[in-house]
Amino acid sequence: MRPPVPVPTLSRRAKLVIGIVAVMLVLFTVIGTLTNVYVDYLWFDETGFTEVFWTEIQTRALLFAVAALAMGGLVALAVYLAYRFRPAFRPMSLEQQNLERYRQSVEPRRKLVLTAIGVVLGLFAGFTAQGSWQTWLEFRNSTDFGQTDPQFGLDISFFVFDYPFYRLALGFGFAIVLLALIGSVLTHYVFGGLRLQTPGQKLTGAARVQLSVLLGLFVGLKAIAYWLDRYALVYSDRGDVFTGASYTDVNALLPAKNILVVVAAICAIAFFANILVRNTLLPAAALVLLLASSLVIGVAYPAIVQQFVVRPSADQREQEYIERAISSTLDAYGLSDVQYVDYAQGQTTSGGEEGEADVTDNADTQAALAELADSPTISNARLLDPNVLSATFTARQQIRNVYGFPEKLDIDRYEIDGQLQDYVVAVRELDQTGLSENQSSWINRHTVYTHGNGFVAAPANQVVAGQEGGEPDFTTGNLPTTGDIDVDQARIYYGELLNVGGQDVYSVVGAPEGTAPREFDQPEGGSGEGQINSTYDGEGGVSIGSFFRQLTYAIYYRERNFLLSGAVNDQSKVLYVRDPLERVEKAAPFLTVDGDPYPAVIDGRVQWILDGYTTSDAYPYAEQMELGEAAADALTGTGTTALPNDQFNYIRNSVKATVDAYDGTVTMYAWDQDANPDPVLQTYMNAFPNVVQPQSEMSEELISHVRYPEDLFKLQRDVLTRYHVSDPVDFYNQNDRWQVPNDPTQDIDEAQPPYYILAQRPGDEEATFQLTSALNAFQRDNLSSFISASSAPQSYGELQVLRLPGNTPYRGPQQVQNAFESNNQVRPDLTLFNSDNSEPVFGNLLTLPIGDAGLVYVEPLYVQGTGDGGFPLLQKVLVNYQDRIGYANTLAEALEQVFGAGAGEAAPDSENVEDDGADDTPGEDIPPTAPPADDGGGAGAATADQAVAAINDALAALEAAQRSGDFSGQGQALEDLQAAVDAYQAATGQAAPASPTG
Repeated sequence: MRPPVPVPTLSRRAKLVIGIVAVMLVLFTVIGTLTNVYVDYLWFDETGFTEVFWTEIQTRALLFAVAALAMGGLVALAVYLAYRFRPAFRPMSLEQQNLERYRQSVEPRRKLVLTAIGVVLGLFAGFTAQGSWQTWLEFRNSTDFGQTDPQFGLDISFFVFDYPFYRLALGFGFAIVLLALIGSVLTHYVFGGLRLQTPGQKLTGAARVQLSVLLGLFVGLKAIAYWLDRYALVYSDRGDVFTGASYTDVNALLPAKNILVVVAAICAIAFFANILVRNTLLPAAALVLLLASSLVIGVAYPAIVQQFVVRPSADQREQEYIERAISSTLDAYGLSDVQYVDYAQGQTTSGGEEGEADVTDNADTQAALAELADSPTISNARLLDPNVLSATFTARQQIRNVYGFPEKLDIDRYEIDGQLQDYVVAVRELDQTGLSENQSSWINRHTVYTHGNGFVAAPANQVVAGQEGGEPDFTTGNLPTTGDIDVDQARIYYGELLNVGGQDVYSVVGAPEGTAPREFDQPEGGSGEGQINSTYDGEGGVSIGSFFRQLTYAIYYRERNFLLSGAVNDQSKVLYVRDPLERVEKAAPFLTVDGDPYPAVIDGRVQWILDGYTTSDAYPYAEQMELGEAAADALTGTGTTALPNDQFNYIRNSVKATVDAYDGTVTMYAWDQDANPDPVLQTYMNAFPNVVQPQSEMSEELISHVRYPEDLFKLQRDVLTRYHVSDPVDFYNQNDRWQVPNDPTQDIDEAQPPYYILAQRPGDEEATFQLTSALNAFQRDNLSSFISASSAPQSYGELQVLRLPGNTPYRGPQQVQNAFESNNQVRPDLTLFNSDNSEPVFGNLLTLPIGDAGLVYVEPLYVQGTGDGGFPLLQKVLVNYQDRIGYANTLAEALEQVFGAGAGEAAPDSENVEDDGADDTPGEDIPPTAPPADDGGGAGAATADQAVAAINDALAALEAAQRSGDFSGQGQALEDLQAAVDAYQAATGQAAPASPTG
């Protein structure tokens, strides 16, 4: 017999070093983890959402403990039993001699090895399971939908809440049994219970019993899996163009699953019977039967039915199942009550039903003019593009370099003097990226420059004439904030710019009474000679007056100034998690939050309003989508936050949330729960009582500023491109499919974003605030439909689709944009504007319904300086109606070019883009006047060249004046530019290229 193999040992010094390193690693890990948890708790305690914190912690801990004990304990038990019942005598063989060295290595440390196996597997299982805490809460607090699935007759809640948990538990069951089986086999092999090469008996009695039990459990779990697989058919993607159980699934695969359940159960019994029968042929035959049955019944037979029964007449065979998919998908995405209007004749069909469109000739211009005269849509036509004007707001309203505006501004509406008006709005936020070097010390960044100040609003249909021509008319702005929107508390401590590069910008605020304020608030009297400071006195923030808390945040932020700086005192608070979107997501982790929060003045205070979505990926028969991909458009990432790219097939805008811009108070309201209750939200309200308030707690003023959310609208319009077709045969054949057009104003292959407008929909008595989008024919640029969602309190959420005749080509957004850019009046201006000193910027191309007359396109054209500090100024307005194009300095003039005299009276009275005096007459694309003949001496060419040079000089002067804030210089530059433009027109005879004021 071979001598024992010596076991290498470590020296005392090596053991000591390893022990110290291990203790330090554990200590740092524990301190870091506990610090993070404690800082989180302090934030939840400050915001009043400790219930969310404790419920999540307790649920995670419960799942961790159960999964860890089950996995680690049961696998360790299986290994222990395999060792415990090892054979006392092992026949000598080469195989056993080779295994002896391993036995001798393991034997002295068997308890340590067994403990390590249990701990490692338990930790792995626990960390995996605790991530599914929401699945458990949904199962534990599930709410019925009140709707049954058409195949199994079960309430939808079974599929949304129960089925995912059953699958999760089954997966852990499989993992435990499989790991226990692997551990038992290895243990039996090492200690002689399983002999592969040794002559004689291959398995001891104990090994045979244990492995039979484990294999029986595994096959038994497989029988349960087959049973659950039956319900998974509601998510089948076998249908080529729809989701859910198909003809083959119901008539071939479902019976096959039922049979396989029985076969697997019989096989499991066979394995258990092997404990007594002691015949390996029985379990072997059971495995062969199970494998053959799964291949023949579960795979081959459904494939044959699909290929030879369904495919030759799929549009007929799948009708019933396509109808299920259409109905469920529309319901899952909140589209069951869409109102379709055949726009050619203004007739409305019932929600979700197709109707034939009455084909008409091109609309009579005089009839359109009559509709135009009283159209509130035209009087509210938006000329300010919030996606373009951030630089303009910054140039005119930034006040100081420490302030800034988001890259994308927002649209909201206010009722001023009894008149509803939409505004481009923004708040003047703290922007630490604009701090200079001497402002970037820790003291300045975190205790002096702590907040923004001011609310800025400009009517969306107006611009200013005169020296500042083409600029927004800031009816509310400046510091302190003044204007027609009353703002009592304009300080902004919570905002979108307080997250820099994914890092939360924290501030330390507060000072003992009698101490001079240190937080920069605003310039003194608008002068740079002094400033006004303030001290934060709001309810927000976590108190860090004690040494322990200062130490906690010093560790958390890795910043010693929490302990050393005199700016941190017994009255100090730290403000963090200050981005409104992150704040709501943290307070309600069960919500997906819309990527575009917007500010509104409610009762004199600036409130961020956010939309919260409840989602699921388990709604039966509904089409699966990628959340982030479906909600992406040309603006995603440039001022809006992309949604997580998770799989989902159910969504509701079930929560409206507000974040107070001064004290950070987060309030969430259950939206539309009385009329259209959302079971997913109700389930989470059961799990987190008192976190979401009832809608009745919302003030009328707050409700008046609620908007239909953009991300939800983008998802819904994408679904409607396919699911507006209700006939299953047409749906299968993809007849009349639509698509979202690409943004025609940007040179990128991304979807055109939806636009908020104040407009009158066909059939409505007045203009309402709504979110709109044009939809094209599939893989064509022709317009097929126009979709709008109302944000008015009395009709909130009503979706209307204006459906255009399919046999009449209507220009889509890209075709209209091409027509604009190739127009013989527009093209020379674009060439002129696109110089070394300036560039043209197209604003949003709006599609506006004008009564029953048709759709009018309106697009603003801006000119922006290319140097530092350049910002867009409204230059021209373009209008398209059918084949007629208007291009002028004002919307009124452009309308008259298209519709004739009197059309401009419908345009907003307060739009003051100056007129260049051009004698534009109504009609179709107006040809340029022929240039005068040259006398051969080149005098005309020389004069034109001089005029172009003068235009470039004037643009350069304008850009310099904009950078320096010299308004009188801007005015002089604009006058010089106008004179140069007039000279160019006189020299060439062509339509005069416009100046930035027109």
